[in-house]
Amino acid sequence: MISIIDAVISVVMTNSIAIELVTKAEKVKVVENKLNIVKIMLDSTGVVWLVLLLLLFASFSSLYIIGMKYITLKKAKREDELFLNFFWENKALEDSYEKSKLYQFSPVAQVFKEGYEELERIKESGTPKAEDLDYLKRAIRKTITNQTNKLESLIPYLAIIGSTSPFVGLFGTVWGIMSSFLNIANQKSASLLTVAPGIAEALIATAIGLFAAIPAVIFYNLYSNRVGTHISNMENFENDFLNIVKRYIF
Repeated sequence: MISIIDAVISVVMTNSIAIELVTKAEKVKVVENKLNIVKIMLDSTGVVWLVLLLLLFASFSSLYIIGMKYITLKKAKREDELFLNFFWENKALEDSYEKSKLYQFSPVAQVFKEGYEELERIKESGTPKAEDLDYLKRAIRKTITNQTNKLESLIPYLAIIGSTSPFVGLFGTVWGIMSSFLNIANQKSASLLTVAPGIAEALIATAIGLFAAIPAVIFYNLYSNRVGTHISNMENFENDFLNIVKRYIF
């Protein structure tokens, strides 16, 4: 009887040790198979690989535009403030004109510069007339349009990247899942090893698509608001400048 009990205990202990070894082996395997996004991307093939390349290009392009426009809009805001402070503190238009040449990034300074040059041409042609004011307005409006286009340059590309990248990533996802199903059909096996590679690269395509889209959408809205502020500043300055011209010249 004692020998039977000893045998049972021995079997139980052997099974316990075996289970513990298997568990440890599985843990080691999980550690070794940690998620490696770069490896998954490099192992991707065919259409999914092309989708990933396209999304990476879109992402880097978006980051470049975000960085460049950040610097440009920051300089424009700073120089607008400096020029407007100088303009309202100094009554002489000639001094403001010389100052405007130093602020190449300031939309308001460029509006004043073109308006002042047009005003000088009107003075040189003779006594200013009422219709000459229309020429001055058109010159200023043209400058505002040009400065607006300059401020908005490249920003629409952020909207394109933000709106299309998720769909491109979704296309890669669908293609990767479809490849997984084809592997099941070819290998006649629905095991995890059969479908995991295709599903992994499919989900990576979705993730990269979102990675490209989210910053593009955020900064598109942010920069659009900043451009709108600069446009308002130019239009307000246009009204103030024309009022000064009407009061003292026309």
